[in-house]
Amino acid sequence: MKKPIFVVTALLAFCLSANSLFAQTAPAAAPAGSGDVVAAMTSSDTYNAFSLAVRAAGLSKQLEGAGPFTVFAPMNDAYAKTSSGHLDSLFSDPAAFATHMKTYIVNGKFTKADILAGLQKGPIKYTTIDNKTLTLSPVTVNGHTRLQVADDEGFKAQVGAFDLMGSNGVVHGLTGILAK
Repeated sequence: MKKPIFVVTALLAFCLSANSLFAQTAPAAAPAGSGDVVAAMTSSDTYNAFSLAVRAAGLSKQLEGAGPFTVFAPMNDAYAKTSSGHLDSLFSDPAAFATHMKTYIVNGKFTKADILAGLQKGPIKYTTIDNKTLTLSPVTVNGHTRLQVADDEGFKAQVGAFDLMGSNGVVHGLTGILAK
């Protein structure tokens, strides 16, 4: 039990340090025909940590399926801002970790254009693959309007990147994680 947690923690640490060393000024778009959402995240330097976490949680098979899915994935920088103790606590219980990871995944494909159109009517509520709710709403930060995602427990993160396309859905990047 300790060995898988150690391996995942080591892989996350490597991805986070590699991302810092080879950081880009803007998230890379997926190349055309990059495959499903898991392949799209794996091929992007922005989502290495989340794609590893998806595999560790046992969700890759589901996300490689027909979909469609919208994934609100914490970007590598979001994990880098999180204490290692907090990450260890997330990984310590595999069942709870898998449930936590499902919080970021919504049934249906919702691009930036779809979200912006929906926000014209007010906050949007999407149902996650484990029947919880993500609420999307605009917030003002330092004089700029940003999109905020909040889960059922009130944890919030802002969207920092949009529309990494996969054949079975789309990925939007979060600047934080939805947890304590």
